[in-house]
Amino acid sequence: MDINNILSGLEAKHPGEKEYLQAVKEVLICVEDVYNQHPEFEKAKIIERMVEPDRIVTFRVTWVDDRGEVQNNIGYRVQFNNAIGPYKGGIRFHASVNLSILKFLGFEQTFKNALTTLPMGGAKGGSDFSPRGKSEAEIMRFCQAFILGLWKNLGPDRDVPAGDIGVGGREVGFMYGMYKKLVNECTGTFTGKGLDFGGSRIRPEATGFGALYFVQNMLAKKNDTLEGKTIAISGFGNVAWGAALKATQLGGKVVTISGPDGYIYDPEGISGDKIDYMLYLRATGEDIVAPYAEKYPNATFYPGRKPWEQKVDIALPCATQNEVDGEDAKKLVANGVQLVAEVSNMGCTPEAIDTFIESRTTYAPGKAVNAGGVATSGLEMSQNAEHLQWSAEEVDDRLHEIMSNIHHQCVEHGTEPDGFINYMKGANIAGFMKVANAMIGQGII
Repeated sequence: MDINNILSGLEAKHPGEKEYLQAVKEVLICVEDVYNQHPEFEKAKIIERMVEPDRIVTFRVTWVDDRGEVQNNIGYRVQFNNAIGPYKGGIRFHASVNLSILKFLGFEQTFKNALTTLPMGGAKGGSDFSPRGKSEAEIMRFCQAFILGLWKNLGPDRDVPAGDIGVGGREVGFMYGMYKKLVNECTGTFTGKGLDFGGSRIRPEATGFGALYFVQNMLAKKNDTLEGKTIAISGFGNVAWGAALKATQLGGKVVTISGPDGYIYDPEGISGDKIDYMLYLRATGEDIVAPYAEKYPNATFYPGRKPWEQKVDIALPCATQNEVDGEDAKKLVANGVQLVAEVSNMGCTPEAIDTFIESRTTYAPGKAVNAGGVATSGLEMSQNAEHLQWSAEEVDDRLHEIMSNIHHQCVEHGTEPDGFINYMKGANIAGFMKVANAMIGQGII
């Protein structure tokens, strides 16, 4: 496999899609050696087929705002790979959404879903529509218009969307309601639904909970625990909230959260009603964390800065892609960070990852760490298929098992001769091999 040739070819075909090209490069570097051990992969051009999505659906979304004015947005669905099962991946509503970001997310989702061992392919979708500042009626009309443009491409055995940034239970409910009206069927075609109509227990917390179960496994491998560890978290939405809640339950002390306006440092720890206040901050729709320091005066707000300058034991990026850059990584390493785990998708830049690996800092990528969210979505699909709803304990037990199994795969494929575990390499190889073998088994299609 000639990585440079493949990447240059992709860049020529897809110029400017930096997030997508970054994601592809990371995987190719990790799997190069194992790929070259399988001549059947080269013969079937597995890499060339795997790095391009099966299809991309692009459509206009026209809706009417509360003033009666017609608005237009762009809708996307990137169905990346269904070798293992129906396409599965979230819908993102945010002004920053573009094709590069959705292709990177769909590509990552393919391997993440493979790691869960559940029968799910990879996809991602969304729109440049932002719910921020919109009324509930406007959000409902937009969601209904979005599904009008997409519904024929969805189905319980075809493509099962979920939530993502800007898409929570409310938005999923509006989209599922419209889909159900159009197809005249009650199927588990969306996950992240309300508990009253097919949703799974602990789904809102699942990404954060699963991440901390993975971190638990990472620490256990070093004969350590979360007890007494100081933890820096970025973001303050559902993912950060779930991570903060579970980290506190497991004995850690979360000392930071962040937003677009800056970050909060709370040396007393963000626990109890402070974690509940994170949900309040999100519900206001202001997208800022500064009010936390007004409510809790012992905390400090650092405007325009990121939390990675604080001295902590564990760093958990929970916000968005490339939020930890090379300089952030150097600060974390200089301050003696013991472990970095991406809870956001591709939360670290290549320079940051290189810094962690070169310094032998324990680091794990988002496709492994944050797989608890889509794993629980997969469990929701199973509950829908059975026409049952499991208890929170049953879902949590299965989530524990899935995250432990993902960790085992990373260790199996990522342990180097000196004993250092390269979780990025392990996760990429494990996910790649499952998808590649499935593609080989199904012929050239």
